Amino acid sequence: MNTVECIGCGATFPDIEGPVHRYMTSCPGCWAAFGKVLAREYSDPAFYAVHRLSVDTYAVQHPGHPSRQCIHSVGLHLIRLCLFIEHGLPTEHANAAMLEAGRRKDRFAWLNPPASLGELTVADVADARTPEAHERAVKTWARCAWDAWAPHHDTVRAWLPA
Repeated sequence: MNTVECIGCGATFPDIEGPVHRYMTSCPGCWAAFGKVLAREYSDPAFYAVHRLSVDTYAVQHPGHPSRQCIHSVGLHLIRLCLFIEHGLPTEHANAAMLEAGRRKDRFAWLNPPASLGELTVADVADARTPEAHERAVKTWARCAWDAWAPHHDTVRAWLPA
């Protein structure tokens, strides 16, 4: 099967026909791989524990193009990654804080994506078969993506709610 490099995360996926997200830039193979990860998380509570982290990480590795919707999306997902990774907030608290930050998303600005969005991608998570392996893979993937956005960490921290 032919492969193609995802225009978002840069990983290699099967060159298939299919849908992609409306504003997150990806190739159909990458979007399909993310769909499989989401299906696993939604179908088994043991995998769901890191669901929001999966969504945040995928979003910041597929930032789209400068538009209000993409600016808000990337900003909010980076905020929640910051709250998870740097502040160690549990899911419920990180989500509530992200929603609070969303009330002031009009002050967000486009952040030029880094040249590399992280060495791990959804392709590295898709192969995790046990809940423990999945959680480890998602957390490592999230850390790689957050680290890739390091040039913008101070900006993201300034967007955090008080």
